[in-house]
Amino acid sequence: MKPWAKKFYNSKAWKDCRNGYFKSKYGLCERCAAPGKIVHHTVYLTPENLNDPLISLNWNKLELLCQDCHNNEHHSNGVTAADLYFDSDGNLVKK
Repeated sequence: MKPWAKKFYNSKAWKDCRNGYFKSKYGLCERCAAPGKIVHHTVYLTPENLNDPLISLNWNKLELLCQDCHNNEHHSNGVTAADLYFDSDGNLVKK
């Protein structure tokens, strides 16, 4: 996670939101039905919108993804280089 987002991702509000959303999707990836791992923001968080709950905590802007679908989401949009991926904690790591 990016340093500016650390406080948000460690907050009770996000953890409660994430856990509730995860349970509402029965723990399954919304794209491929594999076991989900990451509650993904469909609107990428920025320092400007991070504290706007209509974006950061809005279930209509979340999607439960498995690790592969989350990596494909970021790779397909050119957000990461080919040798990088996001681990289950959302950290960018080398393959």
